[in-house]
Amino acid sequence: MISIVVFSLLSVLSVGMFTWKMRSIIAQIRLGKKTQRLDQPSLRFKTMLLVAFGQKKMFNRPIPALLHFVFYVAFIITQIELIEVFIDGFSGSHRIFYHTDFQQDYVFIISTIEVLSVLTFVATLAFFSRRNIVKLPRFNMKELLGWPRKDANLILLFELLLIIFIFTMNGADEASKLLQSNVGYGFAMSQYLGPLFFGRINNPEILEVLSKIGWWGHLLMVFVFLNYLPYSKHLHILFAFPNTYFSNLDKKGKFSNMDAVTQEVKLMLDPTLVPAEMTSDTIASFGAKDVNDLSWKNLLDAYSCTECGRCTSVCPANITGKALSPRKIMMDTRDRLQEVGKNNLNCMDGKSLLGDYITEEELWACTSCNACVQECPVNIDPLSIIVDLRRFLVMEESKVPSELTGMLTNIENNGAPWQFSPADRLKWTEEN
Repeated sequence: MISIVVFSLLSVLSVGMFTWKMRSIIAQIRLGKKTQRLDQPSLRFKTMLLVAFGQKKMFNRPIPALLHFVFYVAFIITQIELIEVFIDGFSGSHRIFYHTDFQQDYVFIISTIEVLSVLTFVATLAFFSRRNIVKLPRFNMKELLGWPRKDANLILLFELLLIIFIFTMNGADEASKLLQSNVGYGFAMSQYLGPLFFGRINNPEILEVLSKIGWWGHLLMVFVFLNYLPYSKHLHILFAFPNTYFSNLDKKGKFSNMDAVTQEVKLMLDPTLVPAEMTSDTIASFGAKDVNDLSWKNLLDAYSCTECGRCTSVCPANITGKALSPRKIMMDTRDRLQEVGKNNLNCMDGKSLLGDYITEEELWACTSCNACVQECPVNIDPLSIIVDLRRFLVMEESKVPSELTGMLTNIENNGAPWQFSPADRLKWTEEN
């Protein structure tokens, strides 16, 4: 009875804390400006199935894709066992599904979970080695120093502990059943690991204690992970699906028009139009200076970022030694958004995304090639943030690199980047 009460309190507390934090994150994302992402629902659903559920873009790099796929499948299948853990917790039973008419199916499912857990254990060690021993360049850039690196390793540690607790529970149960009835459960891995690690224990009460340690350890790791998730880059586990559904379906290279500019052009071309009455809330602004000037999709992108660095590894500006890192753009956006969240969603703290987090040097290093957008496994769009920040610099603060001044002047005067009158454009055809 006491265990049921403790389990119920932990469950309510854990789910309640997670819900409270997620409500805060959603409120932060809703600070963004409106953007239309509800068109073409069938194509959006197909994109989500292929990119998020099917991991399509992950397989551009087969080795990490296979390792991640093991994690992905194990995470989904393991939830079946988690359902049993919760039923056992609320009812006070143990392995309730084993004592049913579906005993063989149950053993098959648990065996599948165990095989996947072993594969996940190997994949976890491989991921740890790639980050800390092999030290792949994209995992050791300056934006990952400090907390981001600790976050990545901490999640891997959580995964190892979770697997250890699972096999502690299953192995002790297997040894206990063999001790009492000479016939074990027959789980794929525990039928070997149980006797190996616990076979010398002849006291069923000790084995029961070990099983409960594994059960409670498994449960606590799930609750800890659930409430750690909103503070970690691994929030993409939840946000990858809506992020890919709401991703940009336009052709690569197509830039969105600014509503303020579009309205001004319409007024210029049609003098009969009556301009809307201007108020402090409707004064036209161009581009973005802070997170509340970005769209809600940009902010969802920021929280969906896995910090994998694929975008930065293909960025021509970064490859050639420029200051720009698309991954850092997304991390900075999320950091600023979290800072605003701590200020009760108030952006008026004397700071801004532009300047305090992202520098002008980073923005003007971008070639607008879309390589980062193409490479991202969950369809994040760093380029749209970069473009909006550059629009603010040019149209609100008139800050333009000297290399672009002549081009912009020519476009304004001649309708083209070249310093020739429109009437002279075809004169080259008359040359011999």
